[in-house]
Amino acid sequence: MDFAAIDFETANEQPSSVCSVGIVVVRGGEIADSFYSLIHPEPDYYTYWNMRVHGLCLEDTEKAPVFSEVWKQVIPKVKGLPFIAHNKGFDERCLKAVHRVYQMDYPDYEFYCTLQLSRRRWKGLPNYQLHTVAAYCGYDLNRHHHALADAEACAHIAMTLLEDSHTNIFLFIFLHRWNI
Repeated sequence: MDFAAIDFETANEQPSSVCSVGIVVVRGGEIADSFYSLIHPEPDYYTYWNMRVHGLCLEDTEKAPVFSEVWKQVIPKVKGLPFIAHNKGFDERCLKAVHRVYQMDYPDYEFYCTLQLSRRRWKGLPNYQLHTVAAYCGYDLNRHHHALADAEACAHIAMTLLEDSHTNIFLFIFLHRWNI
């Protein structure tokens, strides 16, 4: 299955405040492309907690392009691909919010969730946080909360799920249709 793993980091509690994006494109079961960019957030302020999580601050993004400019670079890379995220609710909410803020048409991207799929497929993990599931899949996530590193971890989890003979692509479709 071809897909684009995506991860956003936000500057504050507003889902539109994306301050970085990481995307990993998988084609034919192999990583074919990746993309990372800092983004000037909207609204343009950082909370202590968010800075503590990902380490970005106002100085990092004050000269970064706004989302609408960054997304122009992303569109050709992800055209026709479904998105996969670890906790799709967060990343999908962010993507919809920034499309609204910049008055961009939202093309109803397909989203699948490695968090939900891993909970269903691999019972008994100590938790289902990205770094835990990535480690279970043999991926060393050593830059957690860096958008590109998180997108790479998500891509590896998804590839492991797809390679697993017990996981069926129809499970992805079922979970997506029922918003699980």
